[in-house]
Amino acid sequence: MIVRKNFEFVPMSVDPLSDVLSVLKPRSYIAGGFDLGGDWAIQYAPHKGVKYYAIESGAAWLAVEGQAKPVRLEAGDCVLLPNGRRFLIARDMAFKVIESVEIPESDWNGGIATLNGGGDTMMLGGYFEFSGAHTEMLFGSMPTVVRLRDEDDKVGLRWALSRMRQELYRQQPGRSLILQHLAHMMLVQSLRLYLAQGASQGVGWLFALSDPKISAALAQMHANPGERWTLKGLASVAGMSRSKFALRFKAVCGASPIDYLTRWRMFIAGERLQHGTEPIVAIALSLGYQSEAAFSTAFKRTMGCTPRSYGRAVSAPRP
Repeated sequence: MIVRKNFEFVPMSVDPLSDVLSVLKPRSYIAGGFDLGGDWAIQYAPHKGVKYYAIESGAAWLAVEGQAKPVRLEAGDCVLLPNGRRFLIARDMAFKVIESVEIPESDWNGGIATLNGGGDTMMLGGYFEFSGAHTEMLFGSMPTVVRLRDEDDKVGLRWALSRMRQELYRQQPGRSLILQHLAHMMLVQSLRLYLAQGASQGVGWLFALSDPKISAALAQMHANPGERWTLKGLASVAGMSRSKFALRFKAVCGASPIDYLTRWRMFIAGERLQHGTEPIVAIALSLGYQSEAAFSTAFKRTMGCTPRSYGRAVSAPRP
C-alpha cells in the first residue's frame, strides 16, 4: 500500500529555504505511484499540504478545481499542487471517474497501484503535510498548479523518482527511511525548479529567493536574526541604496524588510517556546529585543497571542 511516515525536518546548513521548511515542519509524507492502462480517470479530494507528481512514461490530463482549462502532462513533466484544491488526473477527461480512495487494496503492489493492466502511463508522486503554522509563508503566493519543465534542472528530480520507483517495488530492508529522504529530496528539488523558472512571475517569499540582491539580505536575516538590523544595514548587504532596496524588497517579497524580519523572529520564538525551556526574556534578548515587553508586543501582533499563552497552548496535551 502507499507508504506513510512521520518525521522531523532538520536542515543541514543555514539557508532561508531550509530554515522555513524546518519551522513549517513537513511532518508526514505519502509516497506512491500508478501504473495505468486502458481508460482511467482518478479524482482526488481536497488536501491540506502540498502534492507533487511526475509522469515517467505516457501522458495525462490534469484538471484542478477553479482552473479554467485542464493541463496536458507529457513524459518527463512534473507538477506541484500547493493549494489543496480537488483535482482530477485522467487519460481522457470524458472517462468515468474513480475516487482515489476507492482503488481496491488488491490493485496495490507495495506503493504502486496497477489499473487496467497498466503499461500505458507510469506516474509517481508524493504528498507532504505540515505541522507548523503559517504555511502560507512558503506556499501562499504559489499558483494553483506549478508545472516544471526545465530539462537541464530536472536531472536530480528524475533520479529521485527512479529510486523511489525501485524502493516501492522491491520492498527491501531500510525502504521506509530511504523513501523518507527521497521524498524530502523531491520536495526541495521541486521548489528549486519552481524558483528557477518562476522568478519573474509573481510576488512572494519564494520569488524573493530568486533575486540575488534580495536573497542576500534574506540570508543575513536568517543567519543573524538577533542582529539589530536597520533598513540601511540590510540595503548595504544587498548592495543597493536604502530607497531602492526598500521598494524592491516589498515588490518581490510582499512585505517591508523590517516586517519580514519581525515575522521571521516571531516564527523562531514560537519554535523555541514550543520545544524549549528558555525564559521569555532570554528569547527576547537573543532576537534583538531590549525588553520582554517589547518582544511580547511584537509577538502578539504577529502570532495573535502573548508568548506565555502561545507556550501554554502548544504544550497542552491533545485529546
